[in-house]
Amino acid sequence: MLKLTIGYSVLAERAKNITQPQNSNWELMVITQGETSYGIPNAKQISLNSLGVAKSRNCAIDNASGEYLVFADDDIVFSEDGLQKAIDYLDAHPQVSLLLTQATDPSGNLRKQYPPGEEKLSLYNSARAATYEMIVRVAEIRRLGIRFDEEFGAGVENYLGDEYIFIADLLRAGGSAKFVPITTAIHPEQSSGAGWGTARDRIARVRVFTRVFGMAAPLVRLAFGARRIRELGGIGKLFLFILGR
Repeated sequence: MLKLTIGYSVLAERAKNITQPQNSNWELMVITQGETSYGIPNAKQISLNSLGVAKSRNCAIDNASGEYLVFADDDIVFSEDGLQKAIDYLDAHPQVSLLLTQATDPSGNLRKQYPPGEEKLSLYNSARAATYEMIVRVAEIRRLGIRFDEEFGAGVENYLGDEYIFIADLLRAGGSAKFVPITTAIHPEQSSGAGWGTARDRIARVRVFTRVFGMAAPLVRLAFGARRIRELGGIGKLFLFILGR
């Protein structure tokens, strides 16, 4: 069995940016949407007639041959040494279903404030997870029936939060998730979850918290919004956020 699948979700014309990993026990999977993929030697290539990155992530879960799966976009540069350290951690901790790692920007600075050490993930500390930071134990994810919610993520109206929802569903299904301060990737400073201040940004986040917390979502939005009031655009926008508007 292959040890790791690196599952890229890309537009066909950007597939040329992807490089084959050096480790021969790792699988490269390239999933494109709406077009036939470019020829990439030694890659498993799948073309979907659909839109939405969550559909591509679910396709990766369904088709991965590796024991572990890391999700990727074409602007990600992975550290193979970092990925190997993450694999070693998962090998030593078979109870962990999902490992969350960290990433830097192209200048080598951590992309956000990460915990200084290992930390168990919960519904309250995993909202900022990025997909390319996530490495999953494929057999366990399949056993638990965890999928990315295809109503969320890049390419659909609710353009963010798919990672957080995935982790929340995993935890509620009885899976275990941990953060470890292992740097596995380089990613540009901006990301799809970086937008703030517009009504579209606010409503997208409203829907994510509603999906995760249901009737308790207004209380969670209050606690979250109070810490991000500047990004939301002030006290008036905070009240709209709490009310789900």
